[in-house]
Amino acid sequence: MQTIRQLPDLRDAVSGFRAAGERVAFVPTMGALHAGHMALVAEAKLAAPRVIVSIFVNPKQFAPGEDLARYPRKEQADSRMLAAAGVDLLWMPPVEVMYPEGHATNIAVTGVSEPLDGAARPGHFDGVATVVAKLFNQVKPDIALFGEKDFQQLAVIRRMVADLDFDIDVRGVPTQRDDDGLALSSRNVYLAPEDRASAVALPRALGVAARAIEKGDDAQAALATARASLEAAGFDVDYVELVDAASLGTPVAGQPRRLLAAARIAGTRLIDNVSVAEPE
Repeated sequence: MQTIRQLPDLRDAVSGFRAAGERVAFVPTMGALHAGHMALVAEAKLAAPRVIVSIFVNPKQFAPGEDLARYPRKEQADSRMLAAAGVDLLWMPPVEVMYPEGHATNIAVTGVSEPLDGAARPGHFDGVATVVAKLFNQVKPDIALFGEKDFQQLAVIRRMVADLDFDIDVRGVPTQRDDDGLALSSRNVYLAPEDRASAVALPRALGVAARAIEKGDDAQAALATARASLEAAGFDVDYVELVDAASLGTPVAGQPRRLLAAARIAGTRLIDNVSVAEPE
């Protein structure tokens, strides 16, 4: 596995793949890798003969007071995991390469970025869209893979790719979970054992609400019950919402729906989501 930190070297390597007629699958990450990331890598290896993974903790998607400084960084362990998985190239640019002096361009994807985490974390998705657009221009992949755990992020990226005419196939990969159902996340390492035990209330509450809605129960009542159960488990809830899976707006009859939630436990913010079928 090549590890590259400078843009000219990356472009030379990618040009070599292209000269050999090889398609490229790309997995952007912020590191602190876990089985969820490795599921993306496994899908990437099935999708193309060359796989590139990036690790970059993007300062533009962290608001003041969020966990940029303490976000877990495990470059050596991450590198070993990716090499063992057969990744061809690890792109690890420093901040000054991604955002050189004078950088002044920001990408805002309106609409889909505005509710949910967009409301709870102003500016977050501008930072996501900007860095992903830059990564796409640097790597120039044929296929890019993102986890469905960050469902709104995936929706924002798909909207940006469509609007800006990126010739990239963006694929979502199902959320990977621990045995008790908690979605895998790099931030789970922040949780003390007792808080980790309580955190399973998040996927359980979403599952109960989704099943109730699918049975035809009143959606707002199901969402209120989910919120109450999370608060009883010690969560401070940002939102629990049922939305249209594409627009993240009001659900539309006959269109895929998604139930999304974000909540904090012991200061750690967790997100999760599940699909919701039409009532039986």
